[in-house]
Amino acid sequence: MKFYIVICFLLSGLCANAQKQEVQKSIEVFFEGFHQKDTLKIKSVCADKMILQSISESVSKGNKLSNETAKEFYKSIASIPSTMKFQEKILSYNIQIDGTMAHVWAPYEFYLNDKLSHTGVNTFTLFKEKDSWKIIYLIDTRRK
Repeated sequence: MKFYIVICFLLSGLCANAQKQEVQKSIEVFFEGFHQKDTLKIKSVCADKMILQSISESVSKGNKLSNETAKEFYKSIASIPSTMKFQEKILSYNIQIDGTMAHVWAPYEFYLNDKLSHTGVNTFTLFKEKDSWKIIYLIDTRRK
């Protein structure tokens, strides 16, 4: 009896880990597309009505919440000049899943032309649509 209980726990752990890997892969594809300025790749892991928000933190200017439509976001990615070098380094992933919903907490550092521009945290909410995880909500903090 104990053997079957142990097997059940092991199998449920493996299943949960596989789900987390699928979620993380969606986020990784998002950033591959972002760094390649490939809006089609980004769209492949995003819901059509994705919500995007940013929180800019500034002692001198105060904190500001801004909203961006998915259309505006894709347009801004496509219009990044080819001369601009940028990289968003994800420092870690904290992934939580409940059925068809996942939440990802991902601290990052953002570099422009190899210089640290700002840091913060991305949080993603994803929905499992059929067999793939789609980003439905993205909010990030930005601080110098």
